[in-house]
Amino acid sequence: MPRLVAGLIDVFADTPLSGNPLAVVEGGEDLDDAVLRRIAGEFNQAETTFIMASTRADWKLRSFTADGSEVFGAGHNALGAWLWLAHFGLLGDLAEERTFHQEIGEHVLPIVLQTREGRIHGRMRQAPLRLLEPLTQVDGLARSLGLEPGDILPFPPPRGADSGAAHLMVRVDGKAAVDRCAPLAAQLLAVLGPTGAEGCYVYAFDEGAPGAAYARFFNPTVGLWEDAATGTAAGPLIAYLAASGLIGPDAALVVEQGVKMGRRSLLSLRLGPDPELSGAAVVVLRGELIL
Repeated sequence: MPRLVAGLIDVFADTPLSGNPLAVVEGGEDLDDAVLRRIAGEFNQAETTFIMASTRADWKLRSFTADGSEVFGAGHNALGAWLWLAHFGLLGDLAEERTFHQEIGEHVLPIVLQTREGRIHGRMRQAPLRLLEPLTQVDGLARSLGLEPGDILPFPPPRGADSGAAHLMVRVDGKAAVDRCAPLAAQLLAVLGPTGAEGCYVYAFDEGAPGAAYARFFNPTVGLWEDAATGTAAGPLIAYLAASGLIGPDAALVVEQGVKMGRRSLLSLRLGPDPELSGAAVVVLRGELIL
């Protein structure tokens, strides 16, 4: 009877029961994909990450949403897994910065970990930015989000951006417009399909305060309705803002997300030159998964 260490970790959080919860399972290499998907459904979290042995990196990560869809990119799913390993001493001494490598899909990406003021912090690089074709008509997008067309700002235009996973970046006129979003799943899916994007990142960005953004994330494509903190969307956001000339090529950005869900999360990013995502986490549950 397989027994696997598993639990929950709140990512981009300073205190328990905040940030974005991630289910973590150590192992799973010998399990069929169908079983991995059922385990993710059992946890019923935004994502469940399996930490597996790798021949290409220090560890291989595979992540699934609650409906069994496999997702890629280095976001909270990856950062949380590494902070889990570090928390339980599985990565050795982290008094000084140490670099590890993670296999995620076709990519092998670095992550830097260090203990600061008694807490373990991670910083990981995402893949180079890839931009998809911009969306030229926004009326259907606005309706799918429960907004008016005038709520969507024309620059930079809504566009799929990818630094590990492609998501539609949608800039709206202020935080209030972000909070007013009331998406309709079928309509949003119809809009996302032709763009080549998986999820939709609705954000407000004030050019007078270029170090901060406010966002919500919706991804009906993989059965993830709203997510409290989405590193695979925040990463391409900072890169897209830089590519549009709204911030500098070496800028830093803090994205506030999850407020409407009661799970306020702060995602710290910088360009170097590819997006780098950093943060800490809190382990809230550790036990044994018995199959």
